[in-house]
Order: sequence, then C-alpha cells, then structure tokens
Amino acid sequence: MLMKFNIHEDLEESLRMKLSLTKVVNGCRLGKIKNLGKTRDHTMDIPGCLLYTKTGSAPHLTHHTLRNIHGVPAMAQLTLSSLAEQHEVLTEYKEGVGKFIGMPESLLYCSLHDPVSPCPAGYVTNKSVSVWSVAGRMEMTVSKFMAIQQALQPDWFQCLSDGEVSCKEAASIKRVRKSVDRSLLFLDNCLRLQEESEVLQKSVIIGVIEGGDVMEERLRSARETAKRPVGGFLLDGFQGNPTTLETRLCLLSSVTAELPEDKPRLISGIGRPDEVLKCIERGVDLFESFFPYQVTERGGALTFSFDYQLNTEEILLQQNGTQEEIKCVDQIKKMEITGCNQEITSFEINLKEKMYQEDFNPLVRGCSCYCCKNHTRAYIHHLLVTNELLAGVLLMMHNFEHYFGFFHSIREALKNDKLAQLKELIHRQAS
Repeated sequence: MLMKFNIHEDLEESLRMKLSLTKVVNGCRLGKIKNLGKTRDHTMDIPGCLLYTKTGSAPHLTHHTLRNIHGVPAMAQLTLSSLAEQHEVLTEYKEGVGKFIGMPESLLYCSLHDPVSPCPAGYVTNKSVSVWSVAGRMEMTVSKFMAIQQALQPDWFQCLSDGEVSCKEAASIKRVRKSVDRSLLFLDNCLRLQEESEVLQKSVIIGVIEGGDVMEERLRSARETAKRPVGGFLLDGFQGNPTTLETRLCLLSSVTAELPEDKPRLISGIGRPDEVLKCIERGVDLFESFFPYQVTERGGALTFSFDYQLNTEEILLQQNGTQEEIKCVDQIKKMEITGCNQEITSFEINLKEKMYQEDFNPLVRGCSCYCCKNHTRAYIHHLLVTNELLAGVLLMMHNFEHYFGFFHSIREALKNDKLAQLKELIHRQAS
C-alpha cells in the first residue's frame, strides 16, 4: 500500500504546475511555466503577457479575427467585475466560463479588477472587497467570491485583497498595515474554501502582495504570502505616475527577492514598454496587455521598434517611412511633452492627425499583421475621422500583434544576451 501511495504522490508531483528557469540575467528570468490548465498540457513562456479581454472577448475582435494575430498569449485575462453578474447563470451552466464564452481550450486567469478602470477607494472592509460592474458596486465577501470562482472555474484566479493603499500615495502606516493584514486573512479564508471545493481543486490561487510604499509592510506581505500554498504571486500597486513609479520600483527588487524562484510573479497596471523592461529586470514574469487596448481607444498605432539588431536609421525608417515624416513626429512629441496631449506616448502615432490623410505607408514597415499587409495609414485615418467601427478592429489587430512581438523580442534578447541593446533601444524611444 505504501508503494502505491508513493507512486500516486510522484504522479501528482509530475502533474503539478512548474516554472522552469533556463536563464537568469541580472534579475531577468527566462523560462517556461509547464503543466498548465485542467489537462496539464499547456505551457507559457516567461517573460510574457496575458491576453487582455473585456467580458471574455478581446476588445473589438471576434474569436475568428483573434486567430489572425500572431503570438497570442496562451492565457487570457478575465475580470471579476465584468463577470460577477453572470455567476448565477454560470452556476446553473456548470461547465465553466471558458466553454460559456467560446474559449474552452484557452487558459484563463481571473483578476479582481479591470486594469483600465480604476476602482473608487473607500469600499474595503474586514469582511469584503467591492468591485464595480456595469450595474454598479458589488460587495464581495470571501464566501461569495469563492462561489463565483467555482462557477467560473478559471485556471488561475487572483485572491481577494485590500489594494486601496496603492491608490493613496500618502497612506498612513496604520492603514498600510491593515491592508496587509486583511489581504492575508482573505487569502487564508479563500484557501480554506478552495480545499473544501472539489470543483476548484485544479484551479490555482494567485496570492496578492500588498503594502503600499512601505518597505517593511511590502516585505511582510511577501514573506507571509509565500508561506501559503499559492500557485503564484500578484504584485499589486506598483503602477503610478513616473515619479511614483520610480520610487515603487526601488521596492520591487526587495519584494521579489522574498518570493520563491519556482512560482510565477505577475504585476498589475504596468504596460508601457520601458516600464515593462524595468520590472523584468526586477524579477517580474507576467504582465497584462491592456496597453495596446488603451492605444487603440485613442486612435493610436504602436510603432516603436523592438528589433535591437537594426541600426538607428533603419529603426526610424521602419517606424515612420520617410525622413520628412520623422521631423513631423519629432514636432508632435515636443507638443506632447509640453502638455498638449498627455495621453499619447512616444511609442505610438496618433492616426487622427491630419498629417496621415495622404500617408499610404503601412502602420509599420515590415510588420506582418493583417492591418499592415492590407491597409494604409491614410485608410485608418479615414476610418477614425468617420467613426467607423472597423478602425478599432484593425488597430486592435495591429497593436496586439506588435505588443506580443515585443515580448517575443524580450525573450530572444535574453536568450542571446542582448537585453542591454533592447533596453537601450526602448529607452531612446521613450525619451
């Protein structure tokens, strides 16, 4: 009997989700997460990102058009705020949200909030966390939260946590300490209910690291969460304006040093390419892909180069097409710095600008996405100024593919010891 038990235990161990690192360079982790999903036959590369979705669908896209995008991540991000209202229907359906939304083969991660829509502060108590859906505020007690996760049946889900101190740059030590205490209590209760649920046995709880900008509390949160049987960690509250972000990045290395090497680290609210690289250098593995959606919503196209093997002149030509246009783009960037348009970043072009009215170049020369192979900047400009829905579809296809390609380039750069060159290239474009 003992022999059989040991064989069974070995089999369970071999089927458990594993993070295998092939290389660690100056804090950057290259590897694969194996044995993912209910069937344990999926893998995911790190560093990488998740597929951002709205109510289980990639924004502006159908499942069919999504298939035309290269490099789509293995795991999609769902948000509890967009699905909580459907939990009664899903409870009766009994087969999980993946099959319900037409993504039965996809890996699914359920986050608490949508990274694009920050939640109002002041609605967390010792017993509940609030999420906002289209119908308004919904209070989540631990039992209600776990009942919804049981209906959703995701592969991974973010545990309930008190992340409100992340919204307050000057939160008191007492409030920060309370956020860590609450988050750990929520985690313990969720783990207990998961143990009692047969349906959630194959789902992985992602523990949340809180603690605001207080190093002592961040480290306590990391150490205590790492003691629990979680499958990975979500680093919450590191996003912010450039000044705040730099301060918080100083905390990040210390926090990740407290986490076990064999479990993935996700981060919320970080999407800009330069910020992504800074976080990867500090041991982060997985990111959300909401940034391409934000760019699409403001009529932009990602044009930054991540081909670190090109020289500077080739990069500029690839991005902008002609030397004359380079001057125009430089002028626009100067306007942005002075505050004329705070939203537009230096990693994109604003296709609503009149200068693209007769620009018959693709969005990015050499790009293999459906939009760049079939349409021009002038056409996208026309769609945007006439408010055609097709503009969002084509821009989303390009922006997703471009962003996913950036993460592929990061992995290749790490593999070939060229990350410094990629970082320098991105840094030049960020300034």
